[in-house]
Amino acid sequence: MNRTRRDPGSATGPGDDRVQRRVVTILVLAQLLSGAGLAAGVTVGALLAEDLLGGPGLSGLPSALFTGGSALAAIAVGRLSQARGRRPGLATGFAFGAIGAIAIVAATAIDSLPLLFLSFVVYGSGTATNLQARYAGADLATPEHRGRALSYVLLGTTAGAVAGPNLVGPTGAVAESLGLLPLSGPFLLAAAAYGGAALVISLLLRPDPLLEARRRATVGPDSATASSSFPSPAPAVVSSPEPAAPSRIWTGDVLTGVAVMALTQFVMVGLMTMTPVHMRAHDHAVTVVGLVISLHVAAMFLPAPLSGYLVDRFGTRLVAVSAGLVLLTSGVLAAVSPPQSTVLVTTALILLGLGWSLGLVAGTTVLTTSVPLSVRATVQGQADVAVALSGAAGGLLSGLVFAWIDFRGLGFALAALSLIVVASVRPRRASRGAPETGTARPSSKVR
Repeated sequence: MNRTRRDPGSATGPGDDRVQRRVVTILVLAQLLSGAGLAAGVTVGALLAEDLLGGPGLSGLPSALFTGGSALAAIAVGRLSQARGRRPGLATGFAFGAIGAIAIVAATAIDSLPLLFLSFVVYGSGTATNLQARYAGADLATPEHRGRALSYVLLGTTAGAVAGPNLVGPTGAVAESLGLLPLSGPFLLAAAAYGGAALVISLLLRPDPLLEARRRATVGPDSATASSSFPSPAPAVVSSPEPAAPSRIWTGDVLTGVAVMALTQFVMVGLMTMTPVHMRAHDHAVTVVGLVISLHVAAMFLPAPLSGYLVDRFGTRLVAVSAGLVLLTSGVLAAVSPPQSTVLVTTALILLGLGWSLGLVAGTTVLTTSVPLSVRATVQGQADVAVALSGAAGGLLSGLVFAWIDFRGLGFALAALSLIVVASVRPRRASRGAPETGTARPSSKVR
């Protein structure tokens, strides 16, 4: 078995392991906060639109708007991170998420639909940044632990994201006491949560993981092992090698990783967005809806370490195929479940979250492993644009499909689409003299 070929920007010694642990700890802390902000739009965005627009046909519009806004933010956060480092990129993204949440509350207070729609676009910055943070967790990780490193950052989202939907009632009461619509309450929480995440990243994410990875790539791995304490913060801009040619970046494996992430996002957003509308139409209480969404969000982020372990142990190819099959099961179960059965609908949403976790971690790992350090943040931002646009399409089309053929038809349609996730994974191509990739031999191939 061949020895692991290390990424020059990865951690290599005891001191560097401590730096990586510190980086991941700070990122997890920020994700604990930002998860609560993420949950607001997921839980009540469709319900708020249904109330203001007077029907379910366009209730997927807020989801489409804030995921579309996250596409724009992904480009901006990726480019800013590439130029200045992860710290300013992530902090700025979270700050705009907080501004968007405040603007949503203001729009509901003055009953302005144009402002509301624009605010959801800005609010999407928080969603994009929450996902971009996973890349920062992998910047200094060794290749054989990269899946787990980024999964720990995703795990940090769990507490806030799970607590957020269950705070619909209390935050609604606070909003009502202020003379606001009850459904605007979760966005008050989102403003505080995203603002807090921006402060944590801005003040505590030192050293900057991307700049530190570039520093190590410049000075070589041997110098990294000589330090047993935190290195001094890197300068704002660190020179990097010339960018690789586009043809060498967007390889078939990279495109496969992006396709897996985008398709799983489409299926997840499509089914998740319309579940609250479906449940309320069948007389489920808002608190029950919040609980179901909480369990779904927990299933998205809580199994992340398991997803990371499976990727590191068995490879991205097997995990991506598994994601498609789990999403398929979720869609079928959602379609056949009696509307009054909270247990079955909840089970479908839990499987939906698990399938998303498997797909996102698998796609992210192959993308991060395959892309050169010199353009990594920019390409990651561009990849998340595809993911965000896919989610926006899923949110918008889900409302139209729901209004056309009801929730049952939506579930079957998304189940069928899940098969494309499986089909998009390229078969492993063996080459003569080249060993199969395995646990200790990470590769850029989707294996």
